[in-house]
Amino acid sequence: MRRNAAATGSAIFFALAPGTVAGLVPWTLTRWRTGAPLEHWPAVRVFGILLLVAGAVVVVRAFVQFVVEGLGTPAPVAPTAHLVVGGLYRYVRNPMYVAVVAAILGQALLLWRPVLLGYGALAAAAMAGFVLVYEQPALADRFGDGYATYRRNVPGWIPRLRPWNGPG
Repeated sequence: MRRNAAATGSAIFFALAPGTVAGLVPWTLTRWRTGAPLEHWPAVRVFGILLLVAGAVVVVRAFVQFVVEGLGTPAPVAPTAHLVVGGLYRYVRNPMYVAVVAAILGQALLLWRPVLLGYGALAAAAMAGFVLVYEQPALADRFGDGYATYRRNVPGWIPRLRPWNGPG
């Protein structure tokens, strides 16, 4: 896949997947109205803002990594030509999923809306199920020993403290 096509496909998938899961659904559940006056628990709300912004930055960086390194998209219908193991993927295998859940949790804290905590837990469970049932087997079939080595060295959900630098 050419880089321009990968960028276009990734932008469309960005709007459809994380845009829906971390944006549209939380908005539908809350209309982004606070559950309590904003002057309550300001430190928690600031932490929520930090989680939300960090989650958004990580998702964007991960999508860019798919285009630049993988020459493809995160969408299963237009996968990468190369296994993506650089950038944030040197620390954790699923930075997009972790970041989307962080963005949902950030909104829950910022808005003080417990419904988003439950939704975030459901979203995390759905993503973990997708990884176990579809994504890991598909990557193992597509990239073989390279993915097996990567999977042995990089955790799926809790980032490493030091980046993995590949085999050898």
